[in-house]
Amino acid sequence: MYGAYEYGFQLENDKLFISVEKKGGFLKYSRYLKQKEESVEKILASDTGRIIINPIEPINLPKEVTKYLEIEFEPVVVEPDSHRKIYIKFPIEIGVFATTKKSINILDIFSLNNPKYSLYGPPYSGVICRWYKSEVFPDIPKTDMLKEGVIELHLHNLTGEWVEIKRVVFESYGMKIYYGDFVSMVANMRILSKVVAETSFVNRPIKKGMKKSLELHTARRIPVVERMGFLMEWGLK
Repeated sequence: MYGAYEYGFQLENDKLFISVEKKGGFLKYSRYLKQKEESVEKILASDTGRIIINPIEPINLPKEVTKYLEIEFEPVVVEPDSHRKIYIKFPIEIGVFATTKKSINILDIFSLNNPKYSLYGPPYSGVICRWYKSEVFPDIPKTDMLKEGVIELHLHNLTGEWVEIKRVVFESYGMKIYYGDFVSMVANMRILSKVVAETSFVNRPIKKGMKKSLELHTARRIPVVERMGFLMEWGLK
């Protein structure tokens, strides 16, 4: 379903329906989520262009309350001075973009997931996060690519001690999402102590041939200063 479409198309499966069709002299965008019974219709005042549908940063629904994603998983104990690779899942939101040669505009954002939120850190200085629970996998797991993606997480234990982790927190502005047969991101977690780590994303897909998603801040023309990563200073478990 992800990809680019010329005006005048219709997509439907057991989960959703999306179309852009001419009606009454206008182009009408329609989207319906079957399980949630949620529908959106918009008139599209455009003669040229196309629609791009792709997974986006999962921090927008039901409203923009955070720019952080927390993924909790079963405890992983990492040996001293080592590098290990694990796979975890993350939730997906889907962006629908109206594009021309000169501009990109976000037309719709939706999700088949029901979002949950958490607080990472103390009540007065911590950060609200979009929260998700995942299993830990040694290899790339199977996913429902309309609901979840896969993070290849590289654990770099820079300490001389065994460290237990059971959560990772990311800042959304650094996310680099790719899609193909599944949706993916690649990330690093540099473990600095038993309670502190730094997370960041790598701008590459898990597998060759995957296509990079449009980033939401690009469509919204929001300038973003690229940061080195997010410092998890309030614990790893």
